[in-house]
Amino acid sequence: MPQNDEPGPQLVLEVEDLAVAYGERTVVDGVSFHINPAEIFGLLGPNGAGKTSTLSAIEGLLTPRAGTVLVDGIDVQLDPLEARSRLGVQLQSSSFQPELSILQIAALFAGLHGVRSTPGQVRDGLAAVGLGGELDRRYKQLSGGQQQRLALFIATVHKPLLLLLDEPTAGLDPQARRHLWDHIGQLRAEGRSILLTTHSMEEAQSVCSRVAILDHGRLLTEGTPASLIAKHRNDPAVLAAAHGEVTLEDVFIGLTGGDLRV
Repeated sequence: MPQNDEPGPQLVLEVEDLAVAYGERTVVDGVSFHINPAEIFGLLGPNGAGKTSTLSAIEGLLTPRAGTVLVDGIDVQLDPLEARSRLGVQLQSSSFQPELSILQIAALFAGLHGVRSTPGQVRDGLAAVGLGGELDRRYKQLSGGQQQRLALFIATVHKPLLLLLDEPTAGLDPQARRHLWDHIGQLRAEGRSILLTTHSMEEAQSVCSRVAILDHGRLLTEGTPASLIAKHRNDPAVLAAAHGEVTLEDVFIGLTGGDLRV
């Protein structure tokens, strides 16, 4: 049988042996994972696990002590501008000019990203995230869900290859959360890849193709939500955390412990 020697699609993100330290304190210790094209990857972990530092290294906002980060094959440290041009970022807490309207903010950031859009195209983009009826409202008048939707529009206005979402649904009501999940799914359908952090195991199971669990700066396990449940369902610590059928949350608590984190 003839073999197909054509290379497969290039990985969108490659993180290899990443280590991040603040002084003598190591917060990310030898973490490796990758993201495929058109994949939603969840980075899970308790507070202080190293998720935000990992995201900061991927963005190129800090220099890792060791390891490499490649975005679409481009080394973030060697060519940061080229790598960042392929990234869109939505932080957990975003803040924009409070007196500007939604339409003004959207048009401003489209211009900053070098996107040539007509006013009609900007309006259509805002309508796609559920803000079509709120164009003239000032940012300070928006609800939390509306602010998150505007932040997501701005993070994706330049059609990035990889979107980084830091707890995108934190503080949202169920309707707003489901709407955002639907939009994330649509971005994936358009060929985007997404890396998101979340504390919601329901969110991870609902939207993520694969997940990785971090704790104390180390990657504990990685796989599809279903495969992680199957892999760890008989671990004593996981069984102790379970109340009935083992869930991803039980796996998470079993691996990271039940102590409160600050």
